Amino acid sequence: MSKFVKQQITDFYRRKLDGVDAAVLVNVIGLNGPKTTRLRRELAEKNIRVMVVKNTLARRALTGTPLEAAFTEAAGPTAICWGGTDIVALAKEVMRLAEDETFSPFAPKGGVMEGERLTAEQVKEISNWPSREEVLAKIAGQILAPAANLSALIGAVGQTLAGQIEQIAEKDAETESPAEQAASTGSEGEAAAPA
Repeated sequence: MSKFVKQQITDFYRRKLDGVDAAVLVNVIGLNGPKTTRLRRELAEKNIRVMVVKNTLARRALTGTPLEAAFTEAAGPTAICWGGTDIVALAKEVMRLAEDETFSPFAPKGGVMEGERLTAEQVKEISNWPSREEVLAKIAGQILAPAANLSALIGAVGQTLAGQIEQIAEKDAETESPAEQAASTGSEGEAAAPA
């Protein structure tokens, strides 16, 4: 390959991966054309891109970027996956497809997160982390829980007070004084006599 072609490929990698700070390196060797197309389609549905790269040119293109660490020890044919909502979603999708026999021998080889190189085992570990949405839901629940508890306590106090007032009113109705009972009976008797 000529120096000019190598420079063109290096520039292409640099442009394509500009702004990417997390990625997973994968093995795609052994996949035939239809399987590769299906793999790319499934990844694209999750907004994940995949690109087969030449390690030496990728290493040169990514020098000084957050992805530089991913290629420090990369060997053999490699593809890079990036995108998704975050590194956790990316790792989850890569591991899901790696476990699918349809795409065998597709498997993670490593990756990079926040400038730190990841091994294949670390990528697998990250795939078990909660997703961004799950973490946000958990945080929202923790923020809203005290307010919900306070609201329930205030409502409970009001219900207790209303119940006590009702009990007192029932007791008062049951324990009217004898004079009040006689007065109420007398007035009923007077009303009944003229008829």
